[in-house]
Amino acid sequence: MSDNTSVAPERAATNHTLALVLICVAQLMVVLDGTIANIALPYIGDDLGIGDASLQWVVTGYALAFGGLLLLGGRLGDLYGRRLIFIAGVSVFAIASLLGGLATNEGLLLASRGLQGVGAALAAPSALALITTTFPAGPERSRAFAVYAAMSGIGAAVGLLLGGWLTGSGFDAFGTHVDGWRLTFLINVPIGLFAAAMAPRVLTESERHTGWLDVPGAITATLGLLSVVYGLSRAGEEAHGWGDTWTITALTVGVALLAVFVLVERRQEHPLLPFRVLASPSRAASFGAMFLMPAAMFAMFFFLSLFVQNVMGYSPLKAGFAFLPFCFGMVLAAGLSTNLVGKVDPRMIAGVGTLIASFSLFMFSRISVDDSTRHLLQLAADGGTLGDDVNYWTAILPWVLTMAFGMGCTFIPLTLTAVHNLRTEDSGIGSGVLNTMQQVGGALGLATLSTVAIHTAGEWTPSGAAAPASGAGAGADPAVAARFGELAGQAAFTEGATTAFLVAAGMGLLASLIVWTQLRVKHTELATEAPAGVHV
Repeated sequence: MSDNTSVAPERAATNHTLALVLICVAQLMVVLDGTIANIALPYIGDDLGIGDASLQWVVTGYALAFGGLLLLGGRLGDLYGRRLIFIAGVSVFAIASLLGGLATNEGLLLASRGLQGVGAALAAPSALALITTTFPAGPERSRAFAVYAAMSGIGAAVGLLLGGWLTGSGFDAFGTHVDGWRLTFLINVPIGLFAAAMAPRVLTESERHTGWLDVPGAITATLGLLSVVYGLSRAGEEAHGWGDTWTITALTVGVALLAVFVLVERRQEHPLLPFRVLASPSRAASFGAMFLMPAAMFAMFFFLSLFVQNVMGYSPLKAGFAFLPFCFGMVLAAGLSTNLVGKVDPRMIAGVGTLIASFSLFMFSRISVDDSTRHLLQLAADGGTLGDDVNYWTAILPWVLTMAFGMGCTFIPLTLTAVHNLRTEDSGIGSGVLNTMQQVGGALGLATLSTVAIHTAGEWTPSGAAAPASGAGAGADPAVAARFGELAGQAAFTEGATTAFLVAAGMGLLASLIVWTQLRVKHTELATEAPAGVHV
């Protein structure tokens, strides 16, 4: 009898560990794919002929499909079983990754990124909900959430490091050369298939619930978000701008579709987004902050990865290593947050975290280069690099670390408060809302900040004396003149990126204000479930 009682807890603990490992592997795959292509962007653009204005769609296309369909993915998990939908999601993700790695033009690549987003939208909410139903409330669930939340932040940095390594490591097989950037997609294939094969062995199926799928809600929400992001992206292009007819049309249609989505949800018997999920002020505050903060993090990875490669001249692998300290910062913050969450109210932890992250973004906005005409001409003649003006160890590394620490202290408590005390049948949709806020916030935020950056860069002119009409002076070497144009483009990009960082810091401060004023969950509440009948 004693042997049986001792073996059972050990077996349960082992099963929980295996389940958490599998869920986190899938989450890591989904999250790192949001950034793994960032390092490869310049190479993807060159190989497939994708212009700078369209490159952001490699990132936002994935995030939009992911975020726009997350609510539907959460609902599917509630209705048909979370393990089944999890397996379907990682399988679709693996297939889409294969198509992306084999893409031969812009259209095929962007389509595969959208399909990857569909797979992620199926897998992610089911993964988070499986933690809620697998681990009992209290320290064990808090630790599981801490590991899961850490994967969300670490995955972004790991994606950049892995992307850098893979981008620079193309290989030849069967007489065909495989470009390194393609490996950033192909690596997901074996991981996804492994997760799909292992899920039936280590995950238990959740209870299924009755109801209908809200297809009209899914369509209006996804198309509305897509239209808004397209309008924002088009507004940033110099050839179009805010006054362009299609820009105005896209934004108007997008807002109208989102308004229709709200009306549809209010009239549906089984809505995609039950508004009761938002009834708790603290949960609504968690969702709001999780909408704003990922936008800031997307901006850091997107603009900074381009800056260190295109301006500072880093190789893909070196650029990946430049973000490696982010992983250490997230691990440290995850450990600290996990220890504090049972002793300190989440408002204190997340409030401080958002302030630290906002300060980090402000410091990124202080990165400067000498953009005077004289200096650019001198660099063009000497073969210098504009990035020589920037010291990684003092201008970038400290703020990468503080950004990681701030985001780690933000994600973990907000993840806990966002899904705390949800009804069992709403745990999947609650997880979907949380992930939706992260992905849609990141996509909309990046589109907005890209518009700010492109607009600022378009108005940039060299300081000091005006550049000669030839680009580098009458009778100058054509190579020097061409190099001057490249350096001027880098200086313009730097001006746009730092302005975007400043706006992102403002987003972080707004998130901090929401947390400090609206998040009222006590740390003692996170150790227990709500009494029967009071779930919201």
